[in-house]
Amino acid sequence: MLESIKVTERLHWPELELSKKYLLSPTDRPVSLSQVGLQKLSSTVLKDIFTTGTSSYNVLLQTEEERKSPKHSPYKKAQKSGRCSSTTYSKDCHRPPLNPPPLAGPEWGGDPKLSGSLSGNLSGSPRLGHSITVTGSTMGLAPRPRVRPRKLCLSSSVPRTRLPLLATSSSAARDGENSGRKLCILTAIKPCNVDKEKAKFFKSDFTYNPQFEYSNPVSSLVLARHNNASDKFLTQAVRILELAVQKYGNYEKFEQATGGSLLTKSRIWYHVKKYMEKEGCMGEIVVHLTDDLLSRASMTVVNGRPTLTINISMAREHWLEGMLRHEIGTHYFRGINNNQQPWCSGAGRKKHGLRPLNPTEEGLASIHSVLFRKDPTLWRAALLYYTVYQASRMSFAQLFQSLRRFVKDPNTRWDYCVRAKRGQTDTSQPGCFSKDQVYLDGILKILRHRENIDFLLLTALGKVSFEDVDRLAGLASMEHVRIPHFLQDQARYREQLDKIMEVNQLTDEELQALI
Repeated sequence: MLESIKVTERLHWPELELSKKYLLSPTDRPVSLSQVGLQKLSSTVLKDIFTTGTSSYNVLLQTEEERKSPKHSPYKKAQKSGRCSSTTYSKDCHRPPLNPPPLAGPEWGGDPKLSGSLSGNLSGSPRLGHSITVTGSTMGLAPRPRVRPRKLCLSSSVPRTRLPLLATSSSAARDGENSGRKLCILTAIKPCNVDKEKAKFFKSDFTYNPQFEYSNPVSSLVLARHNNASDKFLTQAVRILELAVQKYGNYEKFEQATGGSLLTKSRIWYHVKKYMEKEGCMGEIVVHLTDDLLSRASMTVVNGRPTLTINISMAREHWLEGMLRHEIGTHYFRGINNNQQPWCSGAGRKKHGLRPLNPTEEGLASIHSVLFRKDPTLWRAALLYYTVYQASRMSFAQLFQSLRRFVKDPNTRWDYCVRAKRGQTDTSQPGCFSKDQVYLDGILKILRHRENIDFLLLTALGKVSFEDVDRLAGLASMEHVRIPHFLQDQARYREQLDKIMEVNQLTDEELQALI
C-alpha cells in the first residue's frame, strides 16, 4: 500500500497568500552551469521532476525589490503584456530577458568544490563541474540597499505545471472557481473548515470530534485505498519515542535541546542562501516562507517554478540545514537527475519496469534530515508512523489523548491528529490517511540494506527505488548528473548511517528479521 503512494502536494491551508516570495537577483548570487540547463525545461518536465513524496522541493530563492533594473529569472520570458499570479498582486509586472548571464567565481561566494557533476563510473569521486570565467571589474561595487520587496507578478507566458490529477466531484465541477479542474489527492483531502473545528475542539476541552468539510471531496473508494495502516514497524516507532522521552522528558524539551532556537526570517534567508551556494543551485528555486503549513517544508511546482515552502514556526537553528538536505539535496537533485534518464516519463518507468519511488524517496530524504545531527533521533518519522496506526483504531478525540504520552503541547498534537485524520468527514469513527507511515518505512528499509546500496548511484539515477539501482546503472545517462555536497565523502556519510542506527537502538539482526 505504502509503496504505491505518490505525494505531490504541499500541506498548506487555508488557500490564501499569507507570506511573500523572494528572489535573489543575478547580482547577488552565483549561478551554476546546471542552472543554465534549467532554462530549457518545459512545464511537463518539471511535472515529472517533482512527482515525489510529501516533502519534495526546490526553489528559486527570490528577492524582488524596487530597483530600476528588472530581476532575471531562468523561468521567465520577455513579453509585451503579462498577467499577475492569482495569489500575488502588483501594479507592474517584471519582464526580464530570457537568458540571464551565468555568473560564477570566488567573488560571488560560491565554492565549486562543494557540488559537482558526475560522469562515467560513480564508484569513485564525482567529477567537479566546469568553472566559468567572469569578465569585467568587481571593484567599487556599492552595498545593496535594503528596500522593501514588492510582491511577485508572473508573466502569462510562464507555463503552469500541473501535478498528478484526481477527478473532482460533480458538485465541485459546478463551482465557478473549480469548474473543469482536477485535483491532487492531497488538495482534495484538505479540510476547508480546520480553524472553525479547532476552535470547537479546544472549547470542548478536547472531547469533541471534528466534522471536517471539503471543497472537493473524494470518493469513499479512493479514501479506502489510503486507509490501511501498518503495524510492521510499530515496535520500533514506540521504542524510538520512548528513548527520546526517557532522555529529554517530552517532545517540547527534545525539540528545544536538539533543534535550538527558532530562527527569524532574515536568518532563514541567510541559511537558505548559504546552503544553495554550497550546492551550486542559486537562482533555481523560489522560496516561500509561511507559518501556515502542517509540515516543516514542502517542495512543489507553482506556476511552472520549483518552489520551496518553509514553515517559519518550525525553522530551528540546528534543524534547518537538515530540512534543506531533505528538500533540495534529496528531492530536488534526484528530480533533476531523473529528467535526463530514459525512465523520466511514466511510459519510461513502465517500459523499464521500475518499482514505485516510495518508500525509498521519502526514506532517503528523512535520513538526510537527521544526518550530522548531534542527536539523530528519528522522532518525527516515528511519531507520524505511530499516529497513523492509532488513528486507524481511534476517534479524533481518543487519538488526541493517546498522543499526550509523547507530546504535551495541544497545538502540536492537533496538527498531528489532523494529518492522520484528513480525508474523513466524521472523525468520531476510526480511520486514517496512511501516507505518513512512508517515512519510517523507507528509513528502516534503507538502513537494513545500507551496506549494499550505492548512494551516489541512487541519487544520480533519479527517482528510483534502491532495489532498482544495480540493474539500471548500465542504462543511465551520467554526463550531467548532480550530487549534493554531503554525499561526496562516502566514508563520513556511512559513519553517520551507523550513528543513526546506534542512537535509535536499531540492530542489523532486528532489521534483517523484519525486512
